[in-house]
Amino acid sequence: MNQKELIARLNWFYSLEINQVDLYKAQSNAVEDDIYLAKTLSRVAVIEQQHVDNMAEAIKMLGVEPIKLGDVISPLVGKTAGMITGLAGPKLMLKANITLEEKAMRDYKDLIIRIGNIEHLFNVLWDNLIDEDLHTAWFANKLKELESHS
Repeated sequence: MNQKELIARLNWFYSLEINQVDLYKAQSNAVEDDIYLAKTLSRVAVIEQQHVDNMAEAIKMLGVEPIKLGDVISPLVGKTAGMITGLAGPKLMLKANITLEEKAMRDYKDLIIRIGNIEHLFNVLWDNLIDEDLHTAWFANKLKELESHS
């Protein structure tokens, strides 16, 4: 993978992670009647912000700045999607979140395989992948709990 393609992929993750921060914040506000779900979504947003920071640093280490379009578009998309999925109810919201996290995991795995062992980047990508996997597992467990009470 050449550097231009690598930067483009890292910017994809940078934008995705910004989107997820605002998505989970908006969802947290939309489900205030379930304090555990609201607090978890808020915590997941904090972790996703760490991913934004990780991606920004990884991009800067390659000698460029993160794409500015991600700073503008991704928050709008995330907030809007968070409000819509939050209004759809917790089950549909969790299903949407699982789908988004699974897509992120596939993309992280693909990039990890393609870049090989660029030490700092390899570790950052793995850390973010593991967090996304943990979020997916929590969302799936909460969804199962909600479905068993219906």
